[in-house]
Amino acid sequence: MVAYILLLQNYDLHYLNGSVIIFGMNVLSFFSKILPTQTAYAHCDLPCGVYDPAQARIEAESVMKIMEKYAGFHEHEQKWRGIFIKEQRADVVKHHLWVLWTDYFKPEHLEKFPNLHDLFWRATKAAGDTKKSVDPAVGQKLLDLIDEIDEIFKKTKQAK
Repeated sequence: MVAYILLLQNYDLHYLNGSVIIFGMNVLSFFSKILPTQTAYAHCDLPCGVYDPAQARIEAESVMKIMEKYAGFHEHEQKWRGIFIKEQRADVVKHHLWVLWTDYFKPEHLEKFPNLHDLFWRATKAAGDTKKSVDPAVGQKLLDLIDEIDEIFKKTKQAK
């Protein structure tokens, strides 16, 4: 559990053995099943008005960098950790894209940019594809789609 908490806090765990990390995750999983939990999700349904595709792009760049560096990882734990973080970041990309799609963009944007729905669908699918691959070309496809969303986003901001 301590290893998992340190991992979440971005501590350097290269010195830990993979079985310690897996054990910690199993302990955390066990406790999450027996202790009462309450899940809270937000960004944010006020709405706060703070939206920007840059949030998704930063996370996608992290995914891309891990993909580029993966072949150079030599230790099993390093590869495991890279995949673990890459998949977490890919989920965060999806989250930021969904927030933009569901909270920022409005029907009038869809009228002006009819490809918007398909663009978001392809981008979130591409984020999922990065979880199944370490090929930087897959990561670049995601970045390109986020750039397309960003172009439309900027046009909508200029129109206000």
